[in-house]
Amino acid sequence: MTKKSKFESEKEAVCPPGGGSRSPCAISNMLDIFGDKWTLLVVRDLIFYGKHEYKEFLESPEGIATNILSDRLKRLLSAGVIAEIRHPQNRSRKLYYLTSRGKALLPVLKEMLVWGEQHLPEVTDVMRPIFARLRNDEKGFAREILTNLAAWERQYLS
Repeated sequence: MTKKSKFESEKEAVCPPGGGSRSPCAISNMLDIFGDKWTLLVVRDLIFYGKHEYKEFLESPEGIATNILSDRLKRLLSAGVIAEIRHPQNRSRKLYYLTSRGKALLPVLKEMLVWGEQHLPEVTDVMRPIFARLRNDEKGFAREILTNLAAWERQYLS
């Protein structure tokens, strides 16, 4: 029996071998849901920009294609990250919102913002107000985001 290197032992602690799903590794399974830029950008738009309609997601500056957006919304719905309701003013449209699972991504996205500000100096001015709010009051920033989400939910889900 060969002795495992420290790296192999650490790797197995994070991504253990075997298991019933495609991978027993939490990171791998998260990447099955969020492993492309479009999926997290939809979550970003819900969390930080208060977007809830299909057409609003299409207006984001990254220019997501309609077929990609449709696929990512279905993926997020099936993963329980978002849910949908019929639009109260137009029954042919839907409103998308974050579930508790989706809201639990806020700390992940906050850390991505922190990393981006520190390591991507070419970030546009559009993000500077978010960086400033986060830097000045991290807990208040998260509270404000969650308060805005709760206000939307009271309006549309009650």
